[in-house]
Amino acid sequence: MSPFAEIPPALSAASSPESGPQVTADHPVDDAVQAALAVSLRGCEELFPRQEWLSKLVRSQATGVPLRIKLGLDPTAPDIHLGHTVVLNKLRQLQDLGHQVIFLIGDFTSMIGDPSGRNSTRPPLTKEQIAVNAQTYYRQASLILDPDRTEVRYNSEWCDPLGARGMIQLASRYTVARMLERDDFTKRYKAGVPISVHEFLYPLMQGYDSVALKSDLELGGTDQKFNLLVGRQLQQEYGQEPQCVLTMPLLLGLYGLDKMSKSKNNYVGITEPANEMFAKLLSISDDLMWTYFTLLSFRSEAEIAALKAEVGAGRNPKEAKVMLAQEITARFHSPAAAETALQDFQNRARGGVPDEIPELSLAGAPMGIAALLKSAGLAPSTSEAGRLIDGAGVRVDGSVVSDKALKLPAGTYVVQVGKRKFARISLS
Repeated sequence: MSPFAEIPPALSAASSPESGPQVTADHPVDDAVQAALAVSLRGCEELFPRQEWLSKLVRSQATGVPLRIKLGLDPTAPDIHLGHTVVLNKLRQLQDLGHQVIFLIGDFTSMIGDPSGRNSTRPPLTKEQIAVNAQTYYRQASLILDPDRTEVRYNSEWCDPLGARGMIQLASRYTVARMLERDDFTKRYKAGVPISVHEFLYPLMQGYDSVALKSDLELGGTDQKFNLLVGRQLQQEYGQEPQCVLTMPLLLGLYGLDKMSKSKNNYVGITEPANEMFAKLLSISDDLMWTYFTLLSFRSEAEIAALKAEVGAGRNPKEAKVMLAQEITARFHSPAAAETALQDFQNRARGGVPDEIPELSLAGAPMGIAALLKSAGLAPSTSEAGRLIDGAGVRVDGSVVSDKALKLPAGTYVVQVGKRKFARISLS
């Protein structure tokens, strides 16, 4: 007997495609559906296929049956940063519309290792590492999601019972040619970089999650698009109505160059102290601030547009940045903690930076921090600049620089070396 036949009924893939009202004269797109579509589209990179999602929204509105919306995260690190919250925010927005959200912890897929965006094989994690990381994932996600309305699942529930026979049957549903259409696999194959067979299993297992959960919509970052589409195809293979796919942009880190990542030291952890979180958010550029508003703020798009217009008309952009920093700090700590962080930052700014400091302009953005210190006369050489950074003696806009490889994009920065050297540098 096929292992698939042994999957509990709740996870069975054998159900026929759902039937129900589509977008017709009897079931038109009313204001509530239009509003739900607008919420879905806010800040997203792609919603595919949009017409199918609209039909699902219409059906849900007509029948009162909530849609099943899935987000899977592999517990590859013990903590969540603001980059992870981009998709969690979208999940919360859809949850507030009354739909059933599923927070899926990929404890099984973590043991394979997600090859997305990799130019080499990603080392799989051990069960012990996964268990430690998974302990904090949902607790931190609950700072954004409503835990009372969130279905929490682990994909080992249905992946472990498959066994070797079930895995082979699942692999028969997808071709190598289709797998090699994936951008990172194609590049590695052409470059002669090894691709392990187990890496092909990752998108298959992630896709099978959608079959097991009968999801109507799956969310992910832009780097997950291939995996999400595999789920859509596998649902069709197993006779289910295929899920729609919604991808969100990858959040740029504090310096606006690379995606937010702990390895790049350009991140804001959601469990960081309130003062540190607040100061980091105030350090982002004025241009990057608007991306953060769109992807991280719970303010309406109309509010953000009005605020942006005010800044364009002459309002100090730092006031808008303070509003953003306070909102996010309050979300993960408390309004009182956000207010205290603001006061602390203002006190340090008044006491730490002289009223008059040298101002200079440098060309060559993005510029490495060591080269910038030397060019600005704040360090005699790049090697000495590196030693100052190692000793936590360099600050940019009040934040200690710990990464000697940091590159600053175009913008204006207050740079401090030691206790007495300051410069306001405009980098272009």
